Amino acid sequence: MSMDSVALYNLSPALRLMLMGLVLALGPLAWLWLRQRQHQAVRRLQGLTLLTLFLTFDLILFGAFTRLTDSGLGCPDWPGCYGNASPVGAQAEIRQAEQALPSGPVTQTKAWIEMIHRYLATAVGVLILVLTAATWRARRLAPGSLPISPWWATATLVWVCIQGAFGALTVTMKLFPAIVTLHLLGGILLLVLLAVQAQRYAQALHARAAPRMPAALRHLLWLGLTLLTIQLALGGWVSTNYAVLACTEFPKCQGSWWPPMDFDQGFELWRALGFTADGAHISFAALTAIHYAHRLMAYLVIAVLLLLAWRLRAQAGWRDAAGWLIFLVVLQLLTGLSNVVLGWPLLAAVLHTGGAAALAMVLAWCLARSRSTQAEYAGALPTSGFAA
Repeated sequence: MSMDSVALYNLSPALRLMLMGLVLALGPLAWLWLRQRQHQAVRRLQGLTLLTLFLTFDLILFGAFTRLTDSGLGCPDWPGCYGNASPVGAQAEIRQAEQALPSGPVTQTKAWIEMIHRYLATAVGVLILVLTAATWRARRLAPGSLPISPWWATATLVWVCIQGAFGALTVTMKLFPAIVTLHLLGGILLLVLLAVQAQRYAQALHARAAPRMPAALRHLLWLGLTLLTIQLALGGWVSTNYAVLACTEFPKCQGSWWPPMDFDQGFELWRALGFTADGAHISFAALTAIHYAHRLMAYLVIAVLLLLAWRLRAQAGWRDAAGWLIFLVVLQLLTGLSNVVLGWPLLAAVLHTGGAAALAMVLAWCLARSRSTQAEYAGALPTSGFAA
């Protein structure tokens, strides 16, 4: 069975997939409830937010692993696999596709990688749904007791639904580079939304004022986050266009400081993977332009983030954040170099995505913390919460 003959959308296994996500989510929820069932609602909401944040980060790493192992089309339809809830029910179709093209995109291994990614994404969606319901419930039981508006959790729920739509389009549009890049950026935005909520809960529970941050340093934080966002988009564009190996040396590229590049073709956004908008094969000069733009932007981002870390180290109460920034910048530099000079090793590539996501979380956490004021919730926290 060829991929072209498969219906792109087949909703028949949707209910079973949702049940699978619910089952996967029940484990972490049960564990959290057993640990925190005697705690106040805000602490339990903080625990649920941190748990969801951790699993969302894991999902982004596994999403990178899925993309980097070319498993994004391991099941060519959505949301299931050849209309089944797992590759087990699609053995015959997968075997037939694998016989036609032994290297993929459809193989037994790639089908399982893709479906595990979908199961994890569904479980994270369930956790965010529970978080949203629990936040509104806590607000209803004790108005004014929460350190953050329930609309934050609601926005997170809306966004995870949008992410699900991008995930579907990633498959049905055959790894369309613009869609895959937006899917990556959307995952990191999901992390940022959760990180802000986690920070606000932590600030309320510790009931102390945030350390002082001068306005100029806060502006530098915003600059760092803005530049990092641009670099994340460029990095996603490199990865989704498979342009990493357009340059295999550092600091030069193809033996030159300015190799032949075609920026117009490279940054033609709305086109299929490997082709221009006119249907011609994309040129190597275009791939070089994609790679080199990411590399040049990296120099600026590294400089700004190291300056930010240096300024944070000089500010009381912000040394830990500075340490994390330095560590993550070094990690990004080392993994980025490894991708180039070692031929794009899988571990380095996954870590490079994880480091980028972690940088976004740290900067968002710093911005949220710098806006926090002394919490006044300690004596008025409801005793019932999301697991009552």
